[in-house]
Amino acid sequence: MSYADRPWLARYAPGQPHDLTPDFTDALSMFRAAVERNPDGDAVRYFDGAVTYRELDALSDAFAVGLLARGFAAGERVAMYLQNVPQFVIGLVGTWKAGGIAVSVNPMNRERELELLLRDSGAVVLVCLESLYDDVARSVLPGSGVRTVLTTSEREHQTRDDPRAFGGTSRPDLSGDDVTDLAAFLEQHRGSAPPPVSFDASDTAFLTYTSGTTGPPKGAMNTHGNVVFNSQAYAVWCGLGDDEVVLGVAPLFHITGLIAHVTVAQYLAAPLVLFHRFEPSLGIDVLREHRPTFTVGAITVFIALMNAPNAERSALESLRTIASGGAPIPPSTVTAFHEFCGHWIHNIYGLTETTSPSHGTPIGTQGPVDAASGALSVGVPIYGTVVRIVGDDGEELPPGEVGEICTSGPQVVPGYWNKPEETASALPGGELHTGDVGYMDAEGWFYIVDRKKDQINAGGYKVWPREVEDILYEHPAVREAAVVGVPDEYRGETVKAFVSLREGASVTPEELIAFTKERMAAYKYPRQVELLDEVPKTVTGKVLRRELRARERS
Repeated sequence: MSYADRPWLARYAPGQPHDLTPDFTDALSMFRAAVERNPDGDAVRYFDGAVTYRELDALSDAFAVGLLARGFAAGERVAMYLQNVPQFVIGLVGTWKAGGIAVSVNPMNRERELELLLRDSGAVVLVCLESLYDDVARSVLPGSGVRTVLTTSEREHQTRDDPRAFGGTSRPDLSGDDVTDLAAFLEQHRGSAPPPVSFDASDTAFLTYTSGTTGPPKGAMNTHGNVVFNSQAYAVWCGLGDDEVVLGVAPLFHITGLIAHVTVAQYLAAPLVLFHRFEPSLGIDVLREHRPTFTVGAITVFIALMNAPNAERSALESLRTIASGGAPIPPSTVTAFHEFCGHWIHNIYGLTETTSPSHGTPIGTQGPVDAASGALSVGVPIYGTVVRIVGDDGEELPPGEVGEICTSGPQVVPGYWNKPEETASALPGGELHTGDVGYMDAEGWFYIVDRKKDQINAGGYKVWPREVEDILYEHPAVREAAVVGVPDEYRGETVKAFVSLREGASVTPEELIAFTKERMAAYKYPRQVELLDEVPKTVTGKVLRRELRARERS
């Protein structure tokens, strides 16, 4: 479905075309325009420090010149194994200026995962935190194909007066290793500019690896055209203006952080506020200090902010637009957040393969909740996006019927890096078969039911974990919930819930079972509930049901 199919949707984007024409061909041109528009404005704020757009331009020039001096060639890959630090943005833009492709690596990855990503991407440069080099990368690099290693500290750029203020923190001893300090590398080449480079919209801007919640990670080839389209789509859809300050709560290695934080800020020539990695109390302090206006994060981020010990309504008052994606949103949490601070969370939906959003709840609108399942709508397709609900036979289903969500549009990647079979399977004819199950109602709103592989078969009855989780979130003591199917001698599979509680709250498993039993069909409610300190999640906030199932099997 597209805007052309449902003209009534036009009212959600007053004055805007149904299809969006990008202002730029490639992400580097978008960055250069930001430098021209706002050279002395902050590009990145990091604790008490900042890097202006003019400085970011010079630093990324130096990064590119240094790579080229070491034999880097157009199309080669630079892996960035970093937290949310300014060096990530310097490396990203500098890689483009050298004609390369950036590879974002989860800083929580250990030896096995890092080795897999380096080998799969064929990265020839690794930029990483010194602590990650010392703890993980050092043992992986021999034989990996990486030629250049640049190490850095999370304390650089922390203050305006001294960009290398390490605060007395000891640094790993890297003596004897073939590594280069990033700050020295940049200083060596400062003042030099790389040769001009240009990209087509179809050229790959970065490889973003899927989270691996359902199998080994695959490198989605997010093109420059994908990136500029969805950066602009975020800005137009959310009504963002020239005075925005973007809060980076999502990890930058993830597609949400890359688009909704880094490249949206560059499209707007706005400041991006980073603070190493998300921690709720620190997040509240950062909100107070930098007064951001826009952010996008997993719903777990907003749950954590509400429950931070220093949380106050006034800390969040600067925010004007909040969106959430990457994990299911319980309607009760949206209501609780609004009651806490007066802001509505607007649901969005997308995947790594859609370069962040393919759907969104129009700003200023509250998405409907399906009366039967209790699911909050993920919105309607954004500009130029066509979405079909497809049955097991491959045929498109009518409104109200549940099937696989299949998406086409200018944000959909052309495929996976060096994986033609997986590309053909997931993207036949360029249409992304998401693996997510959902439906469209008669008014054009879309709802996600669950992942195909997460469905529970309890004695022949189909149970979707998300529906059970949404009911659990209605209990005042529940902070987080995850539901999986576990072996059962009688039913084949039965429903089990893993729950963490709000601070100071108390409830027994039996009470939670009784709570759900009163609110849903007999075959759906959990027969088992286990209380955990933390529900296991990916760093982006997605519940790791696979890990919980494996735990039960073992």
